Amino acid sequence: MSAQCYKCRKPLSDAFKVMISRSDTCHHCMADLRCCKMCQFYDPNAYNECRESNADRIVEKEKANFCDYYKFGGSADDANKQRQDALAKAAALFKK
Repeated sequence: MSAQCYKCRKPLSDAFKVMISRSDTCHHCMADLRCCKMCQFYDPNAYNECRESNADRIVEKEKANFCDYYKFGGSADDANKQRQDALAKAAALFKK
């Protein structure tokens, strides 16, 4: 599955998986791609919406930033899908 923009949900070029700069934007909707919502650590349910405990707090999650811990993650949907998969596995484990 290819990465998709968090805003317009359209697929992104595979070139973004290799290297992404602060100025990169989605070719469809011009949303910033090096932002919290496109990071692997982004989690709306975590403290400061980030699972990386050492990262500085960033208030504007949709704006480009210089976070040292940024790792391109594709979209928030990826994190939500992983969470749902984990919950489903846990439910199956404890199901009688």
